[in-house]
Amino acid sequence: MRADFALAALSLILLTGAVPPPKQPKLKGTYRLVSRDLPDGSKLIPPSIDGLLTYAKGYRNFNIYWKDAQGKLFSVSYIASYELTPKEYREKSIFFQVNDEIGGKGASYDLSPASGASPVTIKGTRMEIQMPLHGEPAVVFEGSKMTATGKGVFGTFVDHWERVP
Repeated sequence: MRADFALAALSLILLTGAVPPPKQPKLKGTYRLVSRDLPDGSKLIPPSIDGLLTYAKGYRNFNIYWKDAQGKLFSVSYIASYELTPKEYREKSIFFQVNDEIGGKGASYDLSPASGASPVTIKGTRMEIQMPLHGEPAVVFEGSKMTATGKGVFGTFVDHWERVP
């Protein structure tokens, strides 16, 4: 008798054409910077540039550095809490540090509890977010890859990241 119920339920699903919704993209995980494309067509790869980004249990930890032709460094370190819904990404800054040897400015710190939000666009397995704080780039998560497109205080670039297995 139970087999009849299971078969009936399966038949209803098949007849109505019901299919499970596609999986929503996720942020959780650790991403490693693979390369940076610059406007002049050149590409930076490690060790001239490197970075690591982790989303875990409502927190984001971001670190990146790059070198200029003279070997001077520019680095950013950032810790924030975050919330993600299908419509919005919210972030609250905990620690933000920039070390600008290239510009001769040295290290600067922002410990203010700044917070911001931005809309999220989801299309299938693709999720787009304009990061809301500190002039960070627009990012796209798709599968195991993330792309960051910068057009602001940190320069013009396209960074390519991959999730660490």
